[in-house]
Amino acid sequence: MSKIVLYHGSNKKIDKPLFGKGKVYNDYGQGFYCTEHIELAKEWSCNEGVDGFTNEYELDMSGLKILNLSSEEYTILHWLTLLMENRRFRISTPVMRRGVQWLKDHFSVDISDYDLIIGYRADDSYFSFARAFVSNEISLGQLNYAMRLGKLGEQYVLKSEKAFNRLVFKSAEPADNSIYYARRKIRDDEARNAFFTELEKEDANGIYMRDIIREEMKSDDVRLR
Repeated sequence: MSKIVLYHGSNKKIDKPLFGKGKVYNDYGQGFYCTEHIELAKEWSCNEGVDGFTNEYELDMSGLKILNLSSEEYTILHWLTLLMENRRFRISTPVMRRGVQWLKDHFSVDISDYDLIIGYRADDSYFSFARAFVSNEISLGQLNYAMRLGKLGEQYVLKSEKAFNRLVFKSAEPADNSIYYARRKIRDDEARNAFFTELEKEDANGIYMRDIIREEMKSDDVRLR
């Protein structure tokens, strides 16, 4: 099916998203970030004490060049590398420096020609999980586990003017912050608590950042699948 329904949470109604606007330091750079899940959009539309709006759209994906980071040719390390290239990432140790450089050298994805990107969403807690992996604190298996904790699912990011022109506004539904900000915080707290529990475990047979560098693992290495 070429047409899908997407939602965008905001503090206002957005009947016509503008190409070339939005935060530069976002997961996949500047773009319009959406989800297929209305309840998640409601959570992300609300800040503490401020109600929001869940904007509904229909996107015609026919003819769009799409990068789906969940497809078999990519690993979570491709996603992680994009995250480090687009978001502000504080490098605090030599281990992190070597890890970041290795990932950029071998797992970088050129997104400049894509109209639409589909991939993990990374809020602040998930970004901390990514930092823990690059710091050699958790294994690749533990990172994969952590990314499933909050059930944030995938996000759809419109990157090109062509994609923006295919987006049709349908409606905007109010979201009550007293309900949805609380749900957002509970989701984040549960994810963090589960992650810290996992962090206490030792994944003795897991693959760590140092292993990837030392054994020169690259994107085609079956051990990373």
